[in-house]
Amino acid sequence: MKIFQDAGAMLEGHFLLTSGLHSPVYWEKFCVLQYPHYTEQLCRLIVEHFKEYKIQVVAGPTTGGIILAFEVARQLGIKGIFAEKEGKERVFRRGFTINAGDHVLIVDDILTTGSSITEVMQAVTKLGGIVIGVGVLVNRAEQNVEFGVPFFSCLQVATPTYAPEECPLCAAGISLARPGGQT
Repeated sequence: MKIFQDAGAMLEGHFLLTSGLHSPVYWEKFCVLQYPHYTEQLCRLIVEHFKEYKIQVVAGPTTGGIILAFEVARQLGIKGIFAEKEGKERVFRRGFTINAGDHVLIVDDILTTGSSITEVMQAVTKLGGIVIGVGVLVNRAEQNVEFGVPFFSCLQVATPTYAPEECPLCAAGISLARPGGQT
């Protein structure tokens, strides 16, 4: 928590999340990821948790997952790749490959609903890879999200989210912010 506080990554207000949900708290991961020493420390926690899993590839979703996949892979001495959005799914482009049977660790920045992680898992299995675990910086999910593989989060902080039509912040007339490059 101290890393996120020191980096100014926990914002309060009324935010539109990538998932489409609203929340009074926004975790601006790039406030942390802009500092290599913080990124290295957090990724080391993920590496330590999964170091006995015989990982061959680390994969993450765009955009924050790119940095995390790179750093976790760097620390493990293996390759790190990322999956990009293509329509409603994620795919590996840019010459990235996963061999049939490769053990793949999925990493991501902020877990709210798990949809980005699930999309990367599907892209991995489509290529014949075997997802052996999921590691995230922050698990902000209010309810347990199950991926069917071992899961690790550097920080667990349940943070309320609301469907737009049920949002008390909207009902109170509080202006909605669209952080993180959303339009």
